[in-house]
Amino acid sequence: MDEKKDLLSRRSLLQGAGMAGLGSLLSPFRKAAAASETGNPDRVPTRPFGKTGFDVSILALGGMFDIVSNQLVLRQALRWGVTYWDTADCYGGGRSEEGIGKFFSRAPETRKQVFLVTKSDARDPSGMTRLLERSIQRLQTDTIDLYCLHAVNDIGELNEDVRRWADHEKNKGRIRLFGFSTHRNMEECLLGAAKLGWVDGIMFSYNFRLMHRDAMKRAVDACAEKGIGLTAMKTQGGGPIHVDSDLELELAGRFLKNGFTDKQAKLKAVWEDPRIASVCSQMPNLTILAANVAAALDRTRLSDSDRILLQRYAEETAGGYCAGCARICETAAGGDVPIADLMRSLMYGRCYGDAELQRFALRHHHVAAKKHEWLRADLERAEAVCPSRLPIRKLLASGIAFHASHIDPFG
Repeated sequence: MDEKKDLLSRRSLLQGAGMAGLGSLLSPFRKAAAASETGNPDRVPTRPFGKTGFDVSILALGGMFDIVSNQLVLRQALRWGVTYWDTADCYGGGRSEEGIGKFFSRAPETRKQVFLVTKSDARDPSGMTRLLERSIQRLQTDTIDLYCLHAVNDIGELNEDVRRWADHEKNKGRIRLFGFSTHRNMEECLLGAAKLGWVDGIMFSYNFRLMHRDAMKRAVDACAEKGIGLTAMKTQGGGPIHVDSDLELELAGRFLKNGFTDKQAKLKAVWEDPRIASVCSQMPNLTILAANVAAALDRTRLSDSDRILLQRYAEETAGGYCAGCARICETAAGGDVPIADLMRSLMYGRCYGDAELQRFALRHHHVAAKKHEWLRADLERAEAVCPSRLPIRKLLASGIAFHASHIDPFG
């Protein structure tokens, strides 16, 4: 059999495996649906959120979508035990928080079931107070379970003023825990938080690509030892596996034969790390919610060969994924271009096919106002030092062109 026919044959096998594995793939979902009807306690499992005294569902509902128009997703999430809900003051121009608040106003008894997280883009105490008050009003609640600084790039952002503010708001009862989220320089931020001693929770990019890096292992260990609750995000590591190469065919086919998809396998890879309390996933519809709940309920573990193959795939496709090591490329480019943020924004469209989220993210980073300044930066040097060898200049140019050709829904 020649190489082309062999590839086609394996593609057909993959399609057949997908159909054959459909029953086992949906079995945990049916189990969850039955549990919601009968009151069976077999729901999405929980784990301790560090040493905070809180238990959280291992699957968290990421709120970067129009929750106002998707109330059914929230109701079904609760039925299946997805009780960790994450949002931020800026998501959807505020519609994410407003949507959760709408749900609580209609079903106030559900608030006590939810571990509620929101985030602040402000860093100064007065700005944080203003945004916290607005979030509380939008969410129609008295208390935020975990209040975070949004997208921290340097642990220096958590200064003494922030610590005193967090203590003050805890004493007032408006927040229970305090922490931050981070997409850039994650390892340095986690290590810094462990040294501070007053951070309760961290949400950070963590997936099958990043978890094997020595620096990441040390950082996660340090936080776990200090009892910080850890939530993984960006767990798909750059989107679904395609079938353009022999390795991708082998990887996707292996998982389907075992009864789950490559997306579910990537979630499992993170859940198998006991230091991670929860995985935050954007689930804007019931299809994605059901698939992720099925993965959370399924106790099948990845085999050693599964993990090795995932690691091989990560190494061979590293050039398509920004690992968030912003200090390297941004220092080389002159320090004024948020390269890691822009690469992450572009991945929403390029890797996940979510053009609306890409538009929102690019607008958030002021692409229209700063594009000329960014294109004058030393992006060639940034490319030369990028560990993943991302084509930064080409990607940034395509992002600017995309932004210019689309009307921003939040503008």
